[in-house]
Amino acid sequence: MTNTNSALSGRDLDEARIRELVARSQQAQNDPEVLPELHTSDAVIINIAGRRLFGREAFASAMAEALSSPLKDVRTTLEVKDVRFAAPDVAVVSLVKTVHDERPGAQGGSPLPAEGAMSYVLTRDGDDWRIALAQTTPIA
Repeated sequence: MTNTNSALSGRDLDEARIRELVARSQQAQNDPEVLPELHTSDAVIINIAGRRLFGREAFASAMAEALSSPLKDVRTTLEVKDVRFAAPDVAVVSLVKTVHDERPGAQGGSPLPAEGAMSYVLTRDGDDWRIALAQTTPIA
């Protein structure tokens, strides 16, 4: 975890840590060892194509498979739009996911949508946060 300004407290500190988690998840999108560890062991992931995965192990396996295919040339960027706290240890994060399809021939029309409305449900894990749910809905 990166250093967070010690002057922050309470919700501001939580939001800063949540934004750091989002940044780490974006940086680790091609690392099947790091990205799954940012999730809870029983996380649920629903990707932009509608594929649903249950648990960190299933996610890590699917990610390793995708990275050994042409999907390795698809990267995404995340923009946090809103952070809300459903409970002291539960946060709901609204994001925009932008898809950058860099596969050969994809410039003429990728089968993937260019943007998605993404939601994270996060749970507190000590001083840090973990992704319990990641769901992306294509934006037409």
